[in-house]
Amino acid sequence: MKSTGRLTGFMKWGRSLGAGLLALGVLYMPVKAENLEGQSTDLIRVAMFLDLGSTYKSTTPSVTLVSSGGLSAGPGTEGSYQNWIQASAGEAAKFSVNAFRVKVMETSSFSTAASAAKKLQATANKPLIFAEEAGGATVYKLYAGMYATAEDATKAVTSITTTLGSLLGSQKPEARGKLYLSAGQFSSAYDAQTLRDQILSQGIDAWEVLTPGAGDKPAYSVWIGEAATEAQLAADKASLSAKLPNAAAAEVDDSAPALVIQTDVTSDLSNPAETPLFMLTGSGAKLWIDTGDSGVTEVKERSDRKYRGGFEISMVNGQLAFVNELPVEQYLYSVVGGEVSSSWPIESLKAQAVAARSYALFQSPTKFKIAGVVDTTLSQVYSGTGTEADSIRQAVDSTAGEVLMSGGKMIEGVFSSNSGGMTADPSEVWGNPSTVYAAVTSVEDNAASAGSKQWYHVLLSSGKSGYVREDNTKLTGASTAAGLSYLTVTASSTNVRPLPMIQSGVDPVAKMNPGDQAVVLEKVNESNSYSWVRGPFTSSQIASSLKGKISGTVPSSITSLEVTKRGPSGRAVEVQASGQVLKVKYPDLYRSAFGSLPSTLFDIVETGRYTVLGANGQTDTGTMSSGTTVLSASGKTTVSGSTGLVVMNGDKSARVIEKTNGFLFIGQGNGHGLGMSQWGAKGMADAGYDYQSILQHYYQNVTITKE
Repeated sequence: MKSTGRLTGFMKWGRSLGAGLLALGVLYMPVKAENLEGQSTDLIRVAMFLDLGSTYKSTTPSVTLVSSGGLSAGPGTEGSYQNWIQASAGEAAKFSVNAFRVKVMETSSFSTAASAAKKLQATANKPLIFAEEAGGATVYKLYAGMYATAEDATKAVTSITTTLGSLLGSQKPEARGKLYLSAGQFSSAYDAQTLRDQILSQGIDAWEVLTPGAGDKPAYSVWIGEAATEAQLAADKASLSAKLPNAAAAEVDDSAPALVIQTDVTSDLSNPAETPLFMLTGSGAKLWIDTGDSGVTEVKERSDRKYRGGFEISMVNGQLAFVNELPVEQYLYSVVGGEVSSSWPIESLKAQAVAARSYALFQSPTKFKIAGVVDTTLSQVYSGTGTEADSIRQAVDSTAGEVLMSGGKMIEGVFSSNSGGMTADPSEVWGNPSTVYAAVTSVEDNAASAGSKQWYHVLLSSGKSGYVREDNTKLTGASTAAGLSYLTVTASSTNVRPLPMIQSGVDPVAKMNPGDQAVVLEKVNESNSYSWVRGPFTSSQIASSLKGKISGTVPSSITSLEVTKRGPSGRAVEVQASGQVLKVKYPDLYRSAFGSLPSTLFDIVETGRYTVLGANGQTDTGTMSSGTTVLSASGKTTVSGSTGLVVMNGDKSARVIEKTNGFLFIGQGNGHGLGMSQWGAKGMADAGYDYQSILQHYYQNVTITKE
């Protein structure tokens, strides 16, 4: 199983570049336009895998690409790369970078390597399995990592050894790295393969490598080593000299780009399906992958999604960095479809297109070091062609180049899913004022509740309370002495949910069957992006969530939790726990401080207390006493078979007062609430507003300008 045989049909060596690159440049690159800041507005760079530490981190040891129209790749950047390799339409190719790693084991048993790889997949030490022929048999080499330094790789050896245990047998994992010796350079792949086979026969690892050659053609080199330290490299050189005295052994110059050729079998751990893999090496080297002007490329490591444009691979902080570069308008085909439904009115889609375009072009091209945006909600939702639709393309094309401007400058055009009836003021999000963003009404946000079910909040005979969706129930006609209705359910094993929503992975409070009765405490809307309920959370859960998210110490015991200051839209800008102000860097961080709340437009209900308003206007706070009672205008009445206190207000809605105090968050809106509300834009479009009117409602003092 020689490597040249495995790559037949994939590589077309020595293709002339000049005319081909010129054609690609003409077809792929549109004429550049410039915005008022002098930045190119035709292309955008989207980081899909990148390690920037706390700023952004999404990593993978390799990427697998399958292009609908075929691909070509080589060192360089878009428009100026050397075309070293090609793949046909529908043919998979993998790419990686030459970082520090751990060589875990080598074995003739694929099942052994696969079993070890499966264990590593559940850890931070991600596996890659390479296959190669040695002595007439296939050998599988398992690696783990990438690591930024040799020290990190050495530390990983310990955890990998612990994870795999007896699977390693007598083998000992070792740190490997980026140092190589060149054993020869040739003008033909055959000559390189012959030398490589000779070195492998002596028990020394060797690889075929593409290196810069004469003119536009790559040369074929043979490297040994992959050493993590100079000492390792010296030992490899001594081993080569002892076994093959006539072999050359020159240290590789890391300043030049090169591609180490491997055969990867990691993608299917039940069957060793071979895929050519190219490992980019060279200090500061970049690899450009071109798919032509109309190619669509599947990225396996991004859930098999398909993307337009070309791709750049490099190494940042010791990890593979993978960037998708494409025309802004094509990027928006995906973003708009990922942010809102393609079935929404066209005017709301146009508004989203202009806002999203403004957001994208406002970002610095180096906001994420090698890219302007990332493909997650940290920037905008970007999922490739899967979210495109005819209505989305129409909205983007009909507003092509249009952006939001204020004072002669482009604005960021931020938006959120649902502002909960009132958009946020900048002081409630960033903590500072703005002439573009202000709190404005957004009554159309309630469109998010249209068609949603209502839920009954019920008290079970066991004393537990929860929510049952209305279409799974029927009222029995009976009621408690205090006037609260009883219901039963219409299907076996009906879930009683902790919140008025279906949550996968969250266990129900209980299950009810037909004939089982529960007391109806109140009827509420299903939690959605307009109105929602979260909790109840215990004191310890709140304390745990706050750790590391507020400045200062977390109260040792949280006996009370309340919003003590609100901003112009009613959002929380100060919260106190047990009388202590919970200080955050800016108000919107209260969302994450309390465990990913949808918004900061919320009230906090303490589940262990209730407040009674007396006839004289004074209030009195109470807590649960022994026995379950209903507090009503006519006095306290026991609810049979339960424990806990149930408090009912004047409109006969009730809630349970728990023995242990907890905290329930009841809120509206989803997101920071600043700028355009996506659901509000839909509601305005439903009401007949055009996209310009929608945008000028949500953004103040702006003009819509075509760039």
